[in-house]
Amino acid sequence: MGIRLGLNLEFSRHHNMSFQQAVQEAARIGYEFIEPMVHLGRQLLCEGGFMHSLSMSEDPLWVRDFCKNSGVKMSALSAHSQLCKPDIAVEYLRQGIRWAGEMNVPVVNTSEGFKRPWTTEEEDFLLIKYSLKIAAADAERRGVIIGLEPHHQYSASIAGMQRLMSLVDSPAIGLNFDTGNAFLAGKSDIYEYLEHFSNRLVHLHAKDISYRQSDTQRGKVTGTAVGCACGDGVVDWQRVIEICQRIPREIIFSVECGTLEEAQKSFRYLAPLLD
Repeated sequence: MGIRLGLNLEFSRHHNMSFQQAVQEAARIGYEFIEPMVHLGRQLLCEGGFMHSLSMSEDPLWVRDFCKNSGVKMSALSAHSQLCKPDIAVEYLRQGIRWAGEMNVPVVNTSEGFKRPWTTEEEDFLLIKYSLKIAAADAERRGVIIGLEPHHQYSASIAGMQRLMSLVDSPAIGLNFDTGNAFLAGKSDIYEYLEHFSNRLVHLHAKDISYRQSDTQRGKVTGTAVGCACGDGVVDWQRVIEICQRIPREIIFSVECGTLEEAQKSFRYLAPLLD
């Protein structure tokens, strides 16, 4: 089915852009898809037009129409809902799934979240199962897939993600692979990780990691907000592309970088490789 290029809107935080400005910049560069971030309630910077995140108190159809009129589609919603904290995750993720269903967005991305200091590992997995069980039922009814992302203590390794994937038996649970997070965690080879879960891959965060960040942080963190421009870091993109090209479904590479310049540079680097 091939690989298409999208842009996670995190790049716009550096420039204090609104959602509308971020979408228009992505379209101007040439990206076909975007990945918005959504939140519950209201946020002052977002309401003032200085941040791209979307309040799910708004009507999702204006978002759909704005993207369509701007010439881009939505590959996924970013709703990192802290699955091991059901008091946060359940309401947040379910609302994100409802938004995705109404806008015909195929994937909602999330992760297990940071553990609380007083829970055991077994308790964490029970809490994650509880959150996923409820969310997966909503997702199945709407034809939406929950993309579990390697981002925290359990999902950083192949074995940990395998355990997370096995908690709930549902076709609505897949993998949103983040190349940069998986690399920085250093617990599994990222290409082996991607190969291992290729049959569950539904979306990919194309995040490169600079050599400087790799030298100072690898093995010490399990994720990072953004990476450097694709092609400027440690990720072998040709190898990632070759793995994904063998997958019999369309995969969106959602570039996750820190600035507008890096978004432009990533597009210029990846587009010829995909062609």
